[in-house]
Amino acid sequence: MEQQTIDLDIQPTPNPNALKFIAEKPFKLEGNSSYKSPMECGENKLALKLFMIRGVDQLHFFDNVVTVTKFNYEEWENVEPKIIEAIIQGLPDHNPDYFDPDPEAERRRNLSPELTKIEEILDRTIRPGLQGDGGDIVAMSYEDHILVVKYQGACGTCPSSTTGTLEAIKGILRDEYDPEIEVYIAPDF
Repeated sequence: MEQQTIDLDIQPTPNPNALKFIAEKPFKLEGNSSYKSPMECGENKLALKLFMIRGVDQLHFFDNVVTVTKFNYEEWENVEPKIIEAIIQGLPDHNPDYFDPDPEAERRRNLSPELTKIEEILDRTIRPGLQGDGGDIVAMSYEDHILVVKYQGACGTCPSSTTGTLEAIKGILRDEYDPEIEVYIAPDF
């Protein structure tokens, strides 16, 4: 039996605790998946396998990229080779069309018109860059010119998410939606 060769490109993200592992074949065919624990993995056995590695904190699957966020206490030199091995072993049997409940689709169907418009602006301007770096953003609430957002994936622990990225979001939304908008990050419970 011949071992399948899998080439992985590893790239940094703005978050020093997150790396992108890019393969020649997809990890996820449609949409994206973010996991904060093994219990969230559902049918995604590759995600579960990655969570078994000491130091893995979060995973974000998008197209042919899986972004792994590690805990601060673990060094990349200890974690990275194990991630590579898990991907090489798990990717041949991985189904990129795995079922992943999509609470985001349901959430979007129930948004106010204001939040729907904000999400459309984020979809077009901010979200592609965040997803390219292994994360995402969700507009949680908007009232009295105050938008509360929540970061997902690598963005949740990225130092630039509270500074430059947040200022960019505010600037774009002030230009395209509400000149008085303020943007805050939801507390993590």
